[in-house]
Amino acid sequence: KHTWSITLILLAMFLVTQLIGIGIIDIYSPDEAVLPYGTEPPADISPKVSLISIVIALFFAIMIMMILMKFKAELILRVWFFIVVTLALGITINALILNFNNSATIALVIALPLAFLKIFRRNIFVHNGTELLIYPGIAAIFVPILSIWTVVILLILISLYDMYAVWHAGIMQKMAKYQMEKVKIFTGFFVPYMGKKQREEIKKLKKSKKKIKDKKVKVSVAILGGGDVVFPLILAGTVLIALGFIQALLVALGATIALGILFYMSERGKFYPAMPFITAGCFVGLALAYLV
Repeated sequence: KHTWSITLILLAMFLVTQLIGIGIIDIYSPDEAVLPYGTEPPADISPKVSLISIVIALFFAIMIMMILMKFKAELILRVWFFIVVTLALGITINALILNFNNSATIALVIALPLAFLKIFRRNIFVHNGTELLIYPGIAAIFVPILSIWTVVILLILISLYDMYAVWHAGIMQKMAKYQMEKVKIFTGFFVPYMGKKQREEIKKLKKSKKKIKDKKVKVSVAILGGGDVVFPLILAGTVLIALGFIQALLVALGATIALGILFYMSERGKFYPAMPFITAGCFVGLALAYLV
């Protein structure tokens, strides 16, 4: 099982992202502020059409990802991620500095170096810190074009795919491993930690009279995929617009508690589909939201 400290760090980052996202979505709520960089959705699109479009887009995104992995096109993937990260960060930062003149331009100037450091200069603090701001920006794009019940359907579909991709096809494991080892990035939170075996290995190296400068010790990594973070946030955002802040908070808390249960049940070294658990927690929170 993950150590309690690692579990709490991942849960904290997940919950903080949900809270930031709810705040950002509220800022961009109808009649409040306009999404920058041409990401404002068309006003006449229906939630049903949006759902179908998103499902098709996700399918093609996964296919393109698999093709690029097959041909080892790491540079193309990095550029792709760089563009997405820059836009998402820009949207979030713009919401935080709306009172400034030319806030969109300022936000982009801030987002560009952060995205560059994240994608091309590997650093765990920059990585996880920017992840807190990326998913609120992505969610802010999709919330206006969806309804609560279309997101419910989306979560069910994503959960079914997640179970298939992890337990049957192994797609998620391959993608995560490829991203971290070849592309040198990961779309989600990750926290490295040392188990008992690694700590004992380091102790032996320290006691040894040989130089340990060039010695490498493999460490374990606790990860949480980006989809596991953004999809419950999209539901919380639609609930925020339709029902209110407290109701949105209940959805976020339900998702966080469910994720905590998954972490408690999980075993080190194994991959688990997080979305079925998170979706169940979201639905419990949603049920409570309708009762409040």
